[in-house]
Amino acid sequence: MNETKKMKSIARRMNRKWAAGLFAAFLFFDILAGSLALGGWCYFQETGSGQAFRFHTERRFQVIPGRSHPASSLFLGSAAASTNLGNTYYLYQDSAGREQQVYAGRFLIFLWNGAALILLVQAILLLGQALSGTRKIRKYLAPLDEMAVTAKLITNAADFDEGAFHDLEHAISEISPTTTDAYLHTGNTELKSLEEAVNSLLDRMRESYRQQDRFVSNASHELRTPIAVIQGYADMLSRWGKEDETVLEESIAAIKGESDHMKKLVEQLLFLARGDSGKTKLAFEPFSLAEMIREVWDESVMIDPGHTYRLKDAAGIVQISGDSSMIKQAARILVDNAAKYTPEKQEITLWAGSNEKGDPCFTVQDEGIGIGGEDISHIFERFYRSGPARGRESGGAGLGLSIAKWIVDRHQGYFQLLSREDIGTRITVCFPQNKSGPV
Repeated sequence: MNETKKMKSIARRMNRKWAAGLFAAFLFFDILAGSLALGGWCYFQETGSGQAFRFHTERRFQVIPGRSHPASSLFLGSAAASTNLGNTYYLYQDSAGREQQVYAGRFLIFLWNGAALILLVQAILLLGQALSGTRKIRKYLAPLDEMAVTAKLITNAADFDEGAFHDLEHAISEISPTTTDAYLHTGNTELKSLEEAVNSLLDRMRESYRQQDRFVSNASHELRTPIAVIQGYADMLSRWGKEDETVLEESIAAIKGESDHMKKLVEQLLFLARGDSGKTKLAFEPFSLAEMIREVWDESVMIDPGHTYRLKDAAGIVQISGDSSMIKQAARILVDNAAKYTPEKQEITLWAGSNEKGDPCFTVQDEGIGIGGEDISHIFERFYRSGPARGRESGGAGLGLSIAKWIVDRHQGYFQLLSREDIGTRITVCFPQNKSGPV
């Protein structure tokens, strides 16, 4: 087996190990969350009337045909319908030995739909790891392959102790890329440059692992919160919603809002997963950047009457080559972000033109809360939110600017950002004229 095949085999094994660990973590989380949700619901049903919860009593879920609640059909999908969840009741014996029946269909339907959403996102994450993990690992291992080739050339060209290379090979094989404090050190001064290259590669690989861990953790956290809210309102509905219309309306509104948030989050994760795996294709063609910014301004004025939108006249003809729909999406993200953190009646300015280098640009400037100096370098990181004012209550998951950066990077563009707290933020996106294709 040659060196290239060895590297491919190692990369595949590392990727399989990482994917297996990720799958095991997801499985444990799903079983734990499902068990807690189901057990908690049963506990509150049995203790809701003031009775003590008894461990040793007969209890079960049973399908009773013809007794489903009409409201369950509003939430019951085709997959759930085949399981007859709408006709399910929870049966248990109270302290007096009488069998009690509680309608469980609506709760099971919410639990079913929530589990389906979680499994969908987990499948997306696992698919992204399976598609791009091996390629990324091979990219990081490529310098090792080059090192092996260089080592052979040196051996053939000079009288060098082959035992030193064997020592180096053994030292490399003993290093685990997941161990934080493990570095290559053979003590041979002639191999010092090779050692430094390997150690630098290990640092990059470990940083990649940390980024993946952070991404999975943040995605799970963002999904766990709306699921918990949905579960809480489902419990409230099962206890009081049948008699209290106020509780019913509040619960429906909250569940709808959390479902919309999860839908948007899943769509953003899908966009990034397709982009990372190379499945998103860009259609490059010439178009007017100034005209595109005018369209975004028209849309913003129409859908957001709470802010004042101002369009500055473009400086000359601003023509670029790119995917107009993608760049327009990036501009919408920046405008939406400005509107979120700008008080009502304040001004948001849009402009298209050229910067001091002569590169075509567009600018979105607001009079909002601004960004702290320590946060500016992190705002394009996935799931990053700089403070309480930019928390989940503002309606975002911290993925919008990451998507905008992905689009701009694929056009070989760059950002110019100026922000002052309590004064406002100005973000300029530029596209170098000598760059004409995607990366």
